[in-house]
Amino acid sequence: MPVLYKTYVNRVKNSKMFGKVYARIVSLKTMTYPELCKHMAEHNSVYGTDVCLGVANKLQSCILEQLMEGKKVQFGDLGTFYLSTHTTGADSEEEFNLASNVRGIYLRFQPSRMDLNDLTSKSLKKRASLLNVKELAGIETASQGD
Repeated sequence: MPVLYKTYVNRVKNSKMFGKVYARIVSLKTMTYPELCKHMAEHNSVYGTDVCLGVANKLQSCILEQLMEGKKVQFGDLGTFYLSTHTTGADSEEEFNLASNVRGIYLRFQPSRMDLNDLTSKSLKKRASLLNVKELAGIETASQGD
């Protein structure tokens, strides 16, 4: 199935782009963690869903542990997880205070740029098959007739 999108019009009146039409990706469903592990097990794996879930749970906790130790974590050819902060400025290093200047800590992901598994925006645009969600009804009707 292709990646679905829908169009929308910018309605922000003071925007330079007011009235312009844009696209947003539409997800019909969020695959749950157990569903993902079941899906993994169904890919000709000798391991069942329970083993895949156990390995994935351990992987998840280990990634978080390493991030909390200040490390970046490369996840194979998919990319690298890392932490970043959102802070407000202080007038001097002495006046900088974690409680008041650090607004948030965020989990980030940097996709791989390797040729084998290039997940950059440019590469994903080339690889993705896009379909306007308005056209989805026509595809479902056509496939039901087969």
